Amino acid sequence: MNLYDYAIPKLGESFTTLLEHKNIKIVRIVSSDKIEPIEYIQEEDEWILLLEGEATLLLNQKEVILLKGENLFIPSKTPHRVTKTQKGTLWLALHFYR
Repeated sequence: MNLYDYAIPKLGESFTTLLEHKNIKIVRIVSSDKIEPIEYIQEEDEWILLLEGEATLLLNQKEVILLKGENLFIPSKTPHRVTKTQKGTLWLALHFYR
C-alpha cells in the first residue's frame, strides 16, 4: 500500500489502519475541507503528525494550529476535536494502548 494513494472525502475524514501490532495502531487520516464537529475522548494516548495540509484542533478548550510537518501528542482522556482543515490534509495517527 502506498501512503499517498488515497481519495479525498467530500465530507469529513477517511481513516485507514496501516498497522496494528501489540499495543500500537497506526492510522492514515485524510480530511476534506468540510469537517464534522466530533469530540473525541479516547482511552489511549495518540500522537499525530501532519504530512500535508493544515489543521486546527480544539484541545482542552484551547485552539492548536498544525502546519505540514508538525506533530502533537494527545494524552488519553483529553477532549479534542478537529475544527478546520485544508482539503486533502493528510495525517498519521499513532495510538498507544496500555
